[in-house]
Amino acid sequence: MTRQREFSPADRYLYDFRVCTVAKGWAQIDTRQDASYFGQWINPAKRLLFSYCEGDTCLTTCDDDTELLAEMEHIRTFHNESGYAFLGIDPGFSEGLKAALIAAGLGGFFHASEAISA
Repeated sequence: MTRQREFSPADRYLYDFRVCTVAKGWAQIDTRQDASYFGQWINPAKRLLFSYCEGDTCLTTCDDDTELLAEMEHIRTFHNESGYAFLGIDPGFSEGLKAALIAAGLGGFFHASEAISA
């Protein structure tokens, strides 16, 4: 697993609407911390996780689905234990993206109303 950290003087909406879009294979990771200064996304096909926090960005590249699953478990645990509440992965209205998340073993990370055991 590798992590690439950078600084980007923007807001999360650059990533929502241009960089980490559903059309490009990204799903939003929803938490109670989400705001213009914070957001997280996952690309299951490329095994990437991306986070933006007040200009600081981190791109995590996982070597396999096991690492991707472990990182998502870490994200969920961190947010729940920090009081930010992990809400779930939102694949938008993309059945293809939803299927890719399930294939990677991430069906249990959807919002409670959509959760699927893998």
